[in-house]
Amino acid sequence: MGFRQQSIFIPRLLLKRNITIPSFETCCYPMAMEESNSVYVEVEGENSDDDKDQNWDDWENGDEEDEEDAMNSKLLCLFCDSTYNSSNALFEHCASAHRFHFNTLKTILALDFYGCFKLINYVRSKVAENKCWSCGIVCRSKEDLLNHLHEVASFDNGKFPWNDDEFLKPFLKEDALLYSFDEDDECEDDVDNMPIDKEELMKDFEHISIDEDDFTFETEENKPVASRLSGGESASMTDTTLSNGIVSAEAGVSPYRNPNDLDSSLYIAKVAANKIKDVNKNYFGGYSSYGIHRDMISDKVRTDAYRQAILENPSLLKGSVVMDVGCGTGILSLFASQAGASRVIAVEASEKMAAVAAQIAKDNNLLWIGSKNEGSDQGNGVMEVVQGMVEELKSTQKVQPHSIDVLVSEWMGYCLLYESMLSSVLYARDQFLKPGGAVLPDTATMFAAGFGRGGTSIPFWENVYGFNMSCIGEEIVKDASRIPIVDVIDSCDIITNSKALQNFDLVTMKLEEMDFTAMVELELKGETSAGSTGSKPITNWCYGVVVWFDTGFTERFCKEKPTNLSTSPLTLSTHWSQTILTFSEPIAMVSTGTLNFDKMAAVGTDACPAVKIQCRISVVRAAQHRSIDISMELTGIGPFGRKRNWPAQMFNVL
Repeated sequence: MGFRQQSIFIPRLLLKRNITIPSFETCCYPMAMEESNSVYVEVEGENSDDDKDQNWDDWENGDEEDEEDAMNSKLLCLFCDSTYNSSNALFEHCASAHRFHFNTLKTILALDFYGCFKLINYVRSKVAENKCWSCGIVCRSKEDLLNHLHEVASFDNGKFPWNDDEFLKPFLKEDALLYSFDEDDECEDDVDNMPIDKEELMKDFEHISIDEDDFTFETEENKPVASRLSGGESASMTDTTLSNGIVSAEAGVSPYRNPNDLDSSLYIAKVAANKIKDVNKNYFGGYSSYGIHRDMISDKVRTDAYRQAILENPSLLKGSVVMDVGCGTGILSLFASQAGASRVIAVEASEKMAAVAAQIAKDNNLLWIGSKNEGSDQGNGVMEVVQGMVEELKSTQKVQPHSIDVLVSEWMGYCLLYESMLSSVLYARDQFLKPGGAVLPDTATMFAAGFGRGGTSIPFWENVYGFNMSCIGEEIVKDASRIPIVDVIDSCDIITNSKALQNFDLVTMKLEEMDFTAMVELELKGETSAGSTGSKPITNWCYGVVVWFDTGFTERFCKEKPTNLSTSPLTLSTHWSQTILTFSEPIAMVSTGTLNFDKMAAVGTDACPAVKIQCRISVVRAAQHRSIDISMELTGIGPFGRKRNWPAQMFNVL
């Protein structure tokens, strides 16, 4: 299946080899802009000397035919030679490939038509000079510039570098983008015309975090962010939009707008809600494929771990009320029914899969439909299928608060937190689980280790039916330094020790703990690089870090038979595989205690290998709903403590 990386969320099993890096994408749209031709009328109508002084002759001498030709032309990317038929497609490309988020800037910085017009010309002028439009750094080549591009830097006090009127003159002659960049505003007018209950909408958005709806109105948790913005202090784009992964409502409405503008807030909240509904619809729709569920059920490591935890702990399940969050085919609910639960509430957001789960329960005489008559062929089971998101159950009153004994869910995604289903589990725990109730699984741990050359595709391409195609492998490794890869790493390719990156206790953890930063220190394992004293040590090259997770069904709840579900490269493979984060350049490593090296050489090279690599890894929920951002900072430590730092790398798992 093919999916558009911006508008459709891809279920975990449809991604295997390459997970592309989509952009930072906010859920907010700007307010309706002025008509696109107003700027031309105004400029053409003024024939002052000031106009001539600013060399606007080319613009003033244009005619309507030129404008029409430009509007029908291909739209040229702001940074590369790609062309597109619509501004929406172009800006999606700019965000994905070049980290330039036009719609985000337009909204957060409250840019009107003129501001957007100037911004486009400003960016084009800087790219022509191989300068970063955001930080101003001059790069040696266009290729270096494209590799350098990053998220927007701060603009103090709203003083934008493109505010100069010189940028009202098109930088490119007949730049079609200048005639069509606001084409999406017409679509947004439809949103404006939708009926709205202000009080109801504000109530709905009162406590929504990024992970639930990519949007948050001011609460005690995010109040410091909102207070800082409303206080007039300058803030960077990151400060404005994100605080430990949480988007504030004040970020959706520009900090330069009136914070009391309720209509603006309601407008943005409504568009955000519709955007997230579309993402969720596509996400749950993706899980309507039977092939996905077959692959998950066929994952013996996964399914057997749940089956053992449920069926072999009778003291926990017998007579209990169980909730299964995201039941899919209902396999975990069927296990719970088989284990003697008195009631099983199977919650599934996909309309198709909810119907399938109900039919399966009915076919196995486990479906409960409101009747418990002994002689009935139907209604003699304990399993009830509820279609909808678990976050919607409270308002429907289908499940009473704090009425659940056991909460079970298979919520894990790639790199554990991809898909962000954990937030739904935590919501169900807080709303429906009884005090002291059980959560299955109740722990999760992320691990990291370094991998060697065999963990890349380089060896494969070095000998393809006797031909050397190593140039392909080298290019793939270079691309992988920006793109996380989901694949299976062979245990023999793990060259360092394994370290726990982060531990989660699902019984006590809070939503914000899904965002974390951790440091791990990696050393070569065993004697893989030991050399004789006085001789040049054997060097191993570390090409990156592989991340995986374990989830535990511990003795806290599974007293008879605790179990563990591992996705480690050292155990049987699962459908989760592992998440591979490739270094921008490989790092040479030797065992601790090696003395023969060049003191003047750079740490991490063959002449002076590192004995340790410190990895500082941050994982946060991304602005794009259900995706995660990963940053990795590396420090190599030489034999006598000399250090070398590498530039931080950014990855987005979507």
